[in-house]
Amino acid sequence: MSGRFMMMLIGSFLIYGCGQRQTAVPTTETKQQKKSQILLVGEGCDGCELIYVGMPSQINSVDSSPAWHEQGKKMLVQGTVYKLDGTTLAEDIIIYYHHTDNKGLYSVSANQDEKSKRHGHIRGWVKTDRNGNFKIYTIKPAPYPGRTLPAHIHLTIKEPNINEYYIDEINFDDDPILTEEMRRNRENRGGSGIVKLSKNSDGLLVCTKNIILGKNIPNYK
Repeated sequence: MSGRFMMMLIGSFLIYGCGQRQTAVPTTETKQQKKSQILLVGEGCDGCELIYVGMPSQINSVDSSPAWHEQGKKMLVQGTVYKLDGTTLAEDIIIYYHHTDNKGLYSVSANQDEKSKRHGHIRGWVKTDRNGNFKIYTIKPAPYPGRTLPAHIHLTIKEPNINEYYIDEINFDDDPILTEEMRRNRENRGGSGIVKLSKNSDGLLVCTKNIILGKNIPNYK
Protein backbone atom coordinates (compact mmCIF):
# COMPACT_ATOMS: atom_id res chain seq x y z
CA MET A 1 0.00 0.00 0.00
CA SER A 2 1.55 3.34 -1.08
CA GLY A 3 2.09 6.20 1.33
CA ARG A 4 -0.08 8.43 -0.84
CA PHE A 5 -2.97 5.98 -0.63
CA MET A 6 -2.62 5.73 3.14
CA MET A 7 -2.77 9.51 3.49
CA MET A 8 -5.95 9.64 1.37
CA LEU A 9 -7.55 6.90 3.48
CA ILE A 10 -6.71 8.65 6.76
CA GLY A 11 -7.98 11.98 5.40
CA SER A 12 -11.28 10.40 4.40
CA PHE A 13 -11.68 8.91 7.88
CA LEU A 14 -11.05 12.28 9.56
CA ILE A 15 -13.55 14.06 7.32
CA TYR A 16 -16.19 11.43 8.08
CA GLY A 17 -15.51 11.58 11.81
CA CYS A 18 -15.75 15.37 11.96
CA GLY A 19 -18.97 15.23 10.00
CA GLN A 20 -20.51 12.88 12.55
CA ARG A 21 -19.57 15.12 15.45
CA GLN A 22 -20.99 18.18 13.70
CA THR A 23 -24.37 16.55 13.10
CA ALA A 24 -24.79 16.15 16.88
CA VAL A 25 -24.46 19.91 17.55
CA PRO A 26 -27.82 21.03 16.06
CA THR A 27 -29.60 18.34 18.12
CA THR A 28 -28.13 19.74 21.35
CA GLU A 29 -28.97 23.30 20.35
CA THR A 30 -32.54 22.30 19.51
CA LYS A 31 -33.06 20.85 23.00
CA GLN A 32 -31.68 24.01 24.59
CA GLN A 33 -33.89 26.18 22.41
CA LYS A 34 -36.96 24.17 23.40
CA LYS A 35 -36.04 24.51 27.06
CA SER A 36 -35.52 28.25 26.73
CA GLN A 37 -39.02 28.62 25.26
CA ILE A 38 -40.52 28.02 28.71
CA LEU A 39 -41.16 31.46 30.18
CA LEU A 40 -40.68 31.57 33.96
CA VAL A 41 -43.18 33.90 35.61
CA GLY A 42 -44.80 34.53 38.97
CA GLU A 43 -41.65 34.58 41.14
CA GLY A 44 -42.38 31.27 42.84
CA CYS A 45 -45.46 29.52 44.12
CA ASP A 46 -45.72 27.30 47.18
CA GLY A 47 -47.70 24.20 46.25
CA CYS A 48 -48.35 25.08 42.61
CA GLU A 49 -46.42 21.98 41.54
CA LEU A 50 -49.30 19.88 42.86
CA ILE A 51 -51.21 20.82 39.74
CA TYR A 52 -49.47 17.85 38.11
CA VAL A 53 -50.26 15.29 40.82
CA GLY A 54 -53.13 13.20 39.52
CA MET A 55 -53.70 15.45 36.52
CA PRO A 56 -55.79 13.50 33.97
CA SER A 57 -54.57 13.12 30.40
CA GLN A 58 -57.86 14.49 29.10
CA ILE A 59 -59.25 17.65 30.74
CA ASN A 60 -62.65 19.07 29.87
CA SER A 61 -63.98 22.61 30.09
CA VAL A 62 -66.59 21.41 32.61
CA ASP A 63 -65.72 19.57 35.83
CA SER A 64 -67.56 18.32 38.89
CA SER A 65 -65.46 18.28 42.04
CA PRO A 66 -65.52 15.32 44.46
CA ALA A 67 -67.58 17.55 46.77
CA TRP A 68 -70.50 17.70 44.34
CA HIS A 69 -71.98 14.58 45.94
CA GLU A 70 -71.11 15.62 49.49
CA GLN A 71 -72.83 17.79 52.06
CA GLY A 72 -72.68 21.51 51.43
CA LYS A 73 -74.25 24.31 49.39
CA LYS A 74 -73.96 23.31 45.77
CA MET A 75 -72.27 25.95 43.64
CA LEU A 76 -71.28 26.61 40.05
CA VAL A 77 -68.13 28.61 39.34
CA GLN A 78 -68.11 29.73 35.73
CA GLY A 79 -66.00 32.16 33.78
CA THR A 80 -64.07 33.18 30.71
CA VAL A 81 -60.30 33.38 30.33
CA TYR A 82 -58.76 36.18 28.26
CA LYS A 83 -55.25 36.90 27.08
CA LEU A 84 -53.34 39.84 28.52
CA ASP A 85 -55.13 42.36 26.30
CA GLY A 86 -58.33 41.56 28.18
CA THR A 87 -60.36 40.90 25.03
CA THR A 88 -58.81 37.95 23.15
CA LEU A 89 -60.35 34.65 24.22
CA ALA A 90 -57.82 32.11 25.53
CA GLU A 91 -58.33 28.47 24.53
CA ASP A 92 -56.74 25.37 26.10
CA ILE A 93 -55.75 27.04 29.37
CA ILE A 94 -55.62 24.65 32.33
CA ILE A 95 -57.09 25.84 35.63
CA TYR A 96 -56.37 23.78 38.72
CA TYR A 97 -58.56 24.42 41.77
CA HIS A 98 -58.77 23.21 45.34
CA HIS A 99 -60.68 24.29 48.42
CA THR A 100 -61.91 23.28 51.87
CA ASP A 101 -64.97 21.16 52.61
CA ASN A 102 -68.17 22.38 54.30
CA LYS A 103 -66.36 22.33 57.67
CA GLY A 104 -63.46 24.47 56.52
CA LEU A 105 -61.00 21.57 56.39
CA TYR A 106 -58.76 20.23 53.65
CA SER A 107 -60.10 16.77 54.31
CA VAL A 108 -58.55 13.85 52.44
CA SER A 109 -60.00 10.77 50.82
CA ALA A 110 -59.08 7.20 51.65
CA ASN A 111 -57.07 6.46 48.50
CA GLN A 112 -55.69 9.93 47.86
CA ASP A 113 -52.13 10.36 46.63
CA GLU A 114 -49.90 11.27 49.57
CA LYS A 115 -48.40 14.25 47.72
CA SER A 116 -51.75 15.95 47.14
CA LYS A 117 -53.13 15.60 50.67
CA ARG A 118 -52.04 19.10 51.65
CA HIS A 119 -54.64 20.39 49.18
CA GLY A 120 -57.37 18.09 50.45
CA HIS A 121 -59.55 15.87 48.30
CA ILE A 122 -61.70 18.66 46.82
CA ARG A 123 -59.53 19.46 43.84
CA GLY A 124 -59.74 19.24 40.09
CA TRP A 125 -58.95 20.65 36.66
CA VAL A 126 -60.69 22.37 33.78
CA LYS A 127 -59.35 23.41 30.38
CA THR A 128 -60.93 26.32 28.57
CA ASP A 129 -62.88 25.65 25.39
CA ARG A 130 -62.42 27.54 22.11
CA ASN A 131 -64.39 30.46 23.56
CA GLY A 132 -62.23 30.59 26.70
CA ASN A 133 -65.05 29.30 28.91
CA PHE A 134 -64.98 26.90 31.86
CA LYS A 135 -67.38 25.60 34.51
CA ILE A 136 -66.74 24.00 37.90
CA TYR A 137 -69.55 22.30 39.81
CA THR A 138 -68.65 22.03 43.47
CA ILE A 139 -69.84 23.23 46.90
CA LYS A 140 -69.27 26.54 48.59
CA PRO A 141 -66.19 26.13 50.81
CA ALA A 142 -66.38 27.00 54.48
CA PRO A 143 -63.79 29.26 56.13
CA TYR A 144 -61.08 27.72 58.27
CA PRO A 145 -62.09 26.81 61.83
CA GLY A 146 -61.57 29.93 63.92
CA ARG A 147 -62.87 32.09 61.04
CA THR A 148 -59.85 34.38 60.70
CA LEU A 149 -59.74 34.12 56.92
CA PRO A 150 -62.69 34.31 54.52
CA ALA A 151 -63.82 31.26 52.58
CA HIS A 152 -61.84 30.86 49.38
CA ILE A 153 -60.97 28.72 46.37
CA HIS A 154 -57.34 28.44 45.27
CA LEU A 155 -56.60 28.71 41.55
CA THR A 156 -53.46 27.79 39.60
CA ILE A 157 -52.98 28.52 35.91
CA LYS A 158 -50.99 26.54 33.34
CA GLU A 159 -50.48 28.05 29.91
CA PRO A 160 -48.56 26.45 27.05
CA ASN A 161 -44.82 27.27 27.24
CA ILE A 162 -45.20 29.06 30.60
CA ASN A 163 -44.67 27.61 34.05
CA GLU A 164 -47.63 27.20 36.39
CA TYR A 165 -48.53 30.26 38.49
CA TYR A 166 -51.18 31.19 41.02
CA ILE A 167 -53.77 33.91 40.64
CA ASP A 168 -55.93 35.58 43.27
CA GLU A 169 -58.04 33.12 45.19
CA ILE A 170 -61.79 33.35 44.84
CA ASN A 171 -63.51 35.15 47.71
CA PHE A 172 -67.20 35.86 48.10
CA ASP A 173 -68.37 39.45 48.20
CA ASP A 174 -70.96 38.83 50.93
CA ASP A 175 -68.50 37.08 53.27
CA PRO A 176 -68.52 39.01 56.60
CA ILE A 177 -64.89 37.97 57.23
CA LEU A 178 -63.76 39.72 54.04
CA THR A 179 -62.77 43.10 55.50
CA GLU A 180 -62.19 46.35 53.64
CA GLU A 181 -58.48 46.06 54.38
CA MET A 182 -58.40 42.60 52.80
CA ARG A 183 -60.14 43.97 49.74
CA ARG A 184 -57.64 46.83 49.39
CA ASN A 185 -54.56 44.65 49.84
CA ARG A 186 -55.34 42.09 47.17
CA GLU A 187 -52.77 41.59 44.41
CA ASN A 188 -55.44 41.15 41.72
CA ARG A 189 -53.31 38.54 39.99
CA GLY A 190 -55.29 37.50 36.94
CA GLY A 191 -57.89 40.11 37.85
CA SER A 192 -60.12 40.49 40.87
CA GLY A 193 -60.96 37.27 42.70
CA ILE A 194 -63.94 38.69 44.57
CA VAL A 195 -67.15 37.26 43.13
CA LYS A 196 -70.84 37.78 43.75
CA LEU A 197 -73.11 34.82 44.36
CA SER A 198 -76.63 34.51 43.03
CA LYS A 199 -79.13 31.68 42.70
CA ASN A 200 -80.41 30.33 39.42
CA SER A 201 -83.92 28.99 38.83
CA ASP A 202 -82.89 25.62 40.29
CA GLY A 203 -81.62 27.18 43.50
CA LEU A 204 -77.98 26.55 42.56
CA LEU A 205 -75.45 29.13 43.76
CA VAL A 206 -73.69 30.66 40.75
CA CYS A 207 -70.71 32.99 40.50
CA THR A 208 -68.63 34.27 37.61
CA LYS A 209 -64.83 34.42 37.78
CA ASN A 210 -63.21 35.83 34.66
CA ILE A 211 -59.43 35.60 34.32
CA ILE A 212 -56.93 37.78 32.46
CA LEU A 213 -53.77 35.80 31.81
CA GLY A 214 -50.62 37.47 33.06
CA LYS A 215 -52.32 40.44 34.69
CA ASN A 216 -50.18 41.56 37.65
CA ILE A 217 -48.03 38.43 37.26
CA PRO A 218 -44.31 39.24 37.74
CA ASN A 219 -42.08 38.73 34.64
CA TYR A 220 -45.06 38.03 32.39
CA LYS A 221 -44.49 39.14 28.79
